[in-house]
Amino acid sequence: MCDSKKTEEKQNTNAPQIERKFGITKDKSEDFSDWYTQVCLKADLIDLYTIRGCYIMKPASMFIWTQIKNFVTTFIEGVNVNEVYFPMLISHENLAKEQSHIDNFEPEVAWITKSGNTNIEPLAVRPTSEAVMYPYFSKWITSHRDLPLKVNQWCNILRWEIKSTVPFIRGREFLWQEGHCAYNSKEECDSEVLNILDLYARVYKDLLAVPVVKGKKVRMRNLVALSTL
Repeated sequence: MCDSKKTEEKQNTNAPQIERKFGITKDKSEDFSDWYTQVCLKADLIDLYTIRGCYIMKPASMFIWTQIKNFVTTFIEGVNVNEVYFPMLISHENLAKEQSHIDNFEPEVAWITKSGNTNIEPLAVRPTSEAVMYPYFSKWITSHRDLPLKVNQWCNILRWEIKSTVPFIRGREFLWQEGHCAYNSKEECDSEVLNILDLYARVYKDLLAVPVVKGKKVRMRNLVALSTL
């Protein structure tokens, strides 16, 4: 009886391991990054692109993104925020003006330096929009009567991440929403910041059913332009 059991155990140990072709093949606790990527792929949210860090958003994920856009747009239209769209290319001169603002991700800025075989003046591909927007804020705001100025932009961003890339969390190109506002007073600005923070919390909790903890960035992570405009 014992010999038979040992033989059976030996046979089971030596049996060829069957490769799992369906479902999730990575253990979440052992390799979260690969597990998460498999979830995104097998849920049919994305497909992998030929350039590392770039992902194809499939209909399911675009549907989710559209619902987020609709949810946010309904709210911000109600508080008199207007839609704008700025070009994705930024001159070296304008980007340099926001040097303190981009220090945290300057290594990730992608530059266009050639047109065909011709060298051109370097143009940055939008890593964020302060450097392209704020010169025009100073043009549009000529007196207190032009305040508050509140605009919103839906666009794509390019940051040439050199770390490991993760779908929807850290990619090289991604879709985002950015609001930019100018006010008569810091108090007005602070009040609106809290309103938008509440909006983002509602997107997570009410629309996406994801628990969220509202917080405040540590000072070193704040964007300088937000307090110096």
